[in-house]
Amino acid sequence: MKLSLSLAGALALSLAACSAAPDTETEVPAAELVSAETLAAAVANEARPEEARALDESRKPAEVLAFLGLEQGDDAADLISGGGYWAEILAEAVGDSGSVTALEPEQFYNEERWTALAEAQPGITLERYRFEDFQSAPDRFDFAVMNLVYHDLYWTSEQFDVPRSEPADYLNTLYAAMKPGGVVGVIDHAANPGDTRETVEALHRIDPATVRADFEKVGFVLEAESDLLANAEDDHTTNVFAPEIRGKTDRFVMKFVKPAPSE
Repeated sequence: MKLSLSLAGALALSLAACSAAPDTETEVPAAELVSAETLAAAVANEARPEEARALDESRKPAEVLAFLGLEQGDDAADLISGGGYWAEILAEAVGDSGSVTALEPEQFYNEERWTALAEAQPGITLERYRFEDFQSAPDRFDFAVMNLVYHDLYWTSEQFDVPRSEPADYLNTLYAAMKPGGVVGVIDHAANPGDTRETVEALHRIDPATVRADFEKVGFVLEAESDLLANAEDDHTTNVFAPEIRGKTDRFVMKFVKPAPSE
């Protein structure tokens, strides 16, 4: 069957337009880093409780999140949240297109604190789990932060009902939970080399080399380190809760990435 001249011409024009037009269905806008102004505003949010705001000077949250590369619209996680300090800042920073999940062990859950946080930041999703039984669906998060708690994966406590667990189990679950290209930021109190569990029990510190080895063993790649929270006057021999060092410990900041599949 032959097409009429007018129909054939229209079809030709249509095909030409399709071939010339960009394939908009496959184009994905490049993610943008959260701006310094947005991070500063998230930290300055007056709805945050005073006890959290008092920690900002020593934790430098805006600078840390900028170093880690938080992006607009990230699905972010506050790991072993400890009451939501980072979750509250992240919720303001990632914007309406992002999401924030606070993962809080049952042993540390404080109902009064989390009730107040839910009222101030209803967009935060709280997930509770037994400390030694961390579970998560795969490919959930673009970004996660773990502040001053990684060492606790080597810790046991009868008082707080924390049995012995294996850090590798936690990290394997975390690796699966991160999307390809996802970032995990780890901040912790630096320790001198030695037996990790003994050091954690005595000082609540961890050797940075141990953290790096643990993460790399399950597949994460160390992309960068920062001395934002370093303190050369801390010799790593004092318990982090001692009044003379509390809030002033030498802390390392590591940026780990889950590699994206090679194309």
